[in-house]
Formats: sequence, C-alpha cells, structure tokens
Amino acid sequence: MKKDIQITPVEGVYIAAVKEYNKEFQMDDWNTYIINENNYPLETVLIVSKGFDGNKITSTFRHNLKLLPAKSYAKVELLQPDLFEINNEFSVSFFSEKGFLHHNFLFPKQSIKESKRTELPVMKEKGILAK
Repeated sequence: MKKDIQITPVEGVYIAAVKEYNKEFQMDDWNTYIINENNYPLETVLIVSKGFDGNKITSTFRHNLKLLPAKSYAKVELLQPDLFEINNEFSVSFFSEKGFLHHNFLFPKQSIKESKRTELPVMKEKGILAK
C-alpha cells in the first residue's frame, strides 16, 4: 500500500519572514508571508503555524486563503521577537494543478536575523526563507 502513495514535492511555494516598518506603532515588525512563484494559482490554502522548543510550545494558529494567484504573495501573520528563540513551523496544504500538496516549513530557532536577509522571489523585498 505504501508503495502506491505518490508524494509530489512542493516547488515554487515559500514561507518568508520580512522585516517591515509599522506606521501605526512606529517600529519594525517581522511578518510572515506565503509566496507562490509558480505560473498557476494555489487553491484552498491552509496554513497551520506553531512554535516549539523542548517544553515550550506556543498556541497553534490556522489561516485559510481561498486563492493565491500565480506569481503572488499574501501576509500570514506577525512574528513577535520572543518567538525567534524557538523553532517556528508553518504547515502548508493546498490544491494546485498538480493535485493536493503539503509541505512543512521551518524557521529554526535564532534563524530570523536581519543579517540573514536575502532577496525574495516575487516580492522584490529582502527577507528570510523558511527551510
């Protein structure tokens, strides 16, 4: 039975942390985004996020997008700075022309730092891609 299950790798979909200025609170915030670099849309996108490290576990957050168009991105959530000290996982499931796909993205603890920012696909911003 297991040999009959085909696992299609997720390509062209990313979770990124982007440092942005918050005009309302006049400070910098780190926000997470989902990026679709593909030439096809993602449908019924479900994102489940949580933080963990040993006995430390955060609340679980769930986000839903009906549609993420081709070559686009959408904000997922704000990351509080104290979360940088633990692992942050984003479990992403969606439908596409390749069928139903799933991938777990991880920001390992202490991986979200301004010095690690690089150019992001589609967004034309600098940020950090989850593994």
